[in-house]
Amino acid sequence: MANSTTSSTLPAPKSRRRPPAGEVVLGVDTHRDAHVASVLSLTGAVLATGEFPASAAGYRDLLKWARKSGAVRRAGVEGTGSYGASLSRYLLAQGVDVFDVNWMDRADRRRRGKSDPLDAQNAARAVLSGRASARAKTGDGPVQIARMYKLTKASAVKARTQAINQLKAVLVTADPVLREELAGLGNAELFRTCAQFTDARSREDVGAESVVEATRITLGLLAHRIGQLSEEVRDVEARLTRLVERHAPQLLDVVGIGPDTAVTLLITVGDNPERLDSESSFAALCGVSPVERSSGRRQFRRLNRGGDRQANAALHRIVFTRLRVDPRTQDYYERRIKEGKTRREIVRCLKRYAAREVFHLVRQLQPAPRS
Repeated sequence: MANSTTSSTLPAPKSRRRPPAGEVVLGVDTHRDAHVASVLSLTGAVLATGEFPASAAGYRDLLKWARKSGAVRRAGVEGTGSYGASLSRYLLAQGVDVFDVNWMDRADRRRRGKSDPLDAQNAARAVLSGRASARAKTGDGPVQIARMYKLTKASAVKARTQAINQLKAVLVTADPVLREELAGLGNAELFRTCAQFTDARSREDVGAESVVEATRITLGLLAHRIGQLSEEVRDVEARLTRLVERHAPQLLDVVGIGPDTAVTLLITVGDNPERLDSESSFAALCGVSPVERSSGRRQFRRLNRGGDRQANAALHRIVFTRLRVDPRTQDYYERRIKEGKTRREIVRCLKRYAAREVFHLVRQLQPAPRS
């Protein structure tokens, strides 16, 4: 009886209140059809891992799931320019800072192996450690539009070059009479002449065709293809020019920068230029910042072969244009030659100066509104 009385007077167990969740870091290993995500605490502990479809609904479910573990303010995403592009845009629109994770720690991969959950955890750890410091591009404004047009232009130019090479290769083996008929013509006149070749016999039986007639038909078809691709290139170039004039006209006022060069540099910067902290970070992104290679008493810096090589080539074009037409650049070149610098060293310095000038101009761009 006493025992029952004693047990009845014991206080009821108190329910433990769950402490409020703090900040967590999200890591995502992206693929074409599905993304694998991991949530880590600020101390590096794995809190949750899950797989979600690469769709609009999947992106919403992924972020909702991650926020159950805490406040998600930072995320490391593999391939923000490919499979992870859409997810990165969604996370940025939801106020999450997205960092591009390109290279995993090779030593860690050899030690722990490779799997999608491990890659997602490593992406989050890269953000925690600061190794992943490059912020992802938003890809939701005029620069992304320019990137699409630039992609179209590049493929059209490549296809046109291939068609021109094929046309000239056909001429090499053509009948001597036909070769003499087209000899001495410039490219523009050659293409116009070939385009006028009749294709009336192209619908006849193959057996009734002669080799000369088939050659004329082939030249005509290739010439028509070259003309269509040239028209496509001109149309895209006009669109790019209008885009730059509307959104970044200050770049066109700089000596040595035309619409094509301006578009290349804008694509490197992205629609959110605020992601670049300083002009030195932009120089490193373009591959024009020297890399320290000093040891002991030997002070040495080597050429940076990393970064965006297309942006590097754009800066190279700017410098060589200025060397031809800009008196200020020419005076600088002569002064540094007298100081004993080589031409290559001077060009590298000029590219660095051009990168600094471009950076301060693109920082004036206003971020595009979130879509």
